[in-house]
Amino acid sequence: QVQLVESGGGLVQAGGSLRLSCATSGRTFSTNAMGWFRQAPGKEREFVAAISWSGQNTYYADSVKGRFAISRDNAKNTMYLQMNSLKPEDTAVYYCAARKLGSYATTAPAYGYWGQGTQVTVSS
Repeated sequence: QVQLVESGGGLVQAGGSLRLSCATSGRTFSTNAMGWFRQAPGKEREFVAAISWSGQNTYYADSVKGRFAISRDNAKNTMYLQMNSLKPEDTAVYYCAARKLGSYATTAPAYGYWGQGTQVTVSS
């Protein structure tokens, strides 16, 4: 059974940092692009960051560029999202996702595997 499990969410003050992890099991995703999305209450799920299968190519939403960093360790079957300089508007449930292809994408329908999400709350 394929599983993507997020961890590392929590409550942090504005300006603080969190590191999210996405552990995969059931199959290897070392040849698949992966990404992070988030969904705030009452809003649609939105793209945050994506990374190619090798980790050489990354892409960020303008709202997080320069503050967030996506990375992956294929030997550990884990993807990360380092979030710095957090703002209250970053508050959302964060989801990790994996594609069936190796190239990254920025739209949710391009991803076939999803985790259950982890809550990130940034207080002002």
